Amino acid sequence: MNTLMNIDPWSFLDDLLDSGSRTFKNMRARAAGRFPPVNVYLDDDAIIIDMELPGKTAKDVTLSLEPQAVVIADKPAEQANAETGKAEERRPAWSRRLELPFRVNADKASAKFSDGILRIELPRTEANGVRRIAIQG
Repeated sequence: MNTLMNIDPWSFLDDLLDSGSRTFKNMRARAAGRFPPVNVYLDDDAIIIDMELPGKTAKDVTLSLEPQAVVIADKPAEQANAETGKAEERRPAWSRRLELPFRVNADKASAKFSDGILRIELPRTEANGVRRIAIQG
């Protein structure tokens, strides 16, 4: 039983909600620091994603681009298996998948890491670009 001084501030949510509630689980995980914060900027030409990753370098992160999503994850480190002595990859500590509202041009996509912030620029494909249509009236 938890005492008043030893209560996890998010534990009451676990007690109140069923285990299938992803919204509150994600809130708790973010509060615990498992998901780095992300800012997403959207305009007619591109999507810009800024992710705060203090203490990380470009070698610590993997970036995957899917047709309409981007996946950013902690790069799994290799660790030796105690039984076999062979190196095995562990699962990433965190992974973030962001759905994109339109298709992006993977050939022109860029990412740079500076001062603990990962900036990803994803330009819209020309085929799916915003097209203005004049309204006659």
